[in-house]
Amino acid sequence: MGADRIKHLEFIQATITRLGTNSFLVKGWALTLAAGLFALSASRLSWQLAGVGLVPLLCFWYLDCFFLRQERAFRRLYDDARRPGSTVEMLSMDVAPYLARMPWPEVWQTPTLLLFYAPLLLTDLALLVFAL
Repeated sequence: MGADRIKHLEFIQATITRLGTNSFLVKGWALTLAAGLFALSASRLSWQLAGVGLVPLLCFWYLDCFFLRQERAFRRLYDDARRPGSTVEMLSMDVAPYLARMPWPEVWQTPTLLLFYAPLLLTDLALLVFAL
């Protein structure tokens, strides 16, 4: 493997790492915001606060889904770029062909995302119904 190919793989790996870190940070912010809004809406029995809490949770879920989809696309690019005789252009970071074969629902319904965001949304919905 040439030095250019190794540097290309390092660029891709750095991007994958950065996307994983972003996903982790999004989960932390989602949990922090949800816990704060849960506590506030439960203490005041406010259906408005519980309803408002749905919006950021859905936004964080979408953002986390976006990062996971991008990460998977870069992993596929990495797999193709590391193979001998690869047709991937040197130092290319174009993942559009991989994203085209990865539909949103496939990523949206990933067990890791469902197990994290679904309980938060269900809790928020329960608070909303209870406060009514």
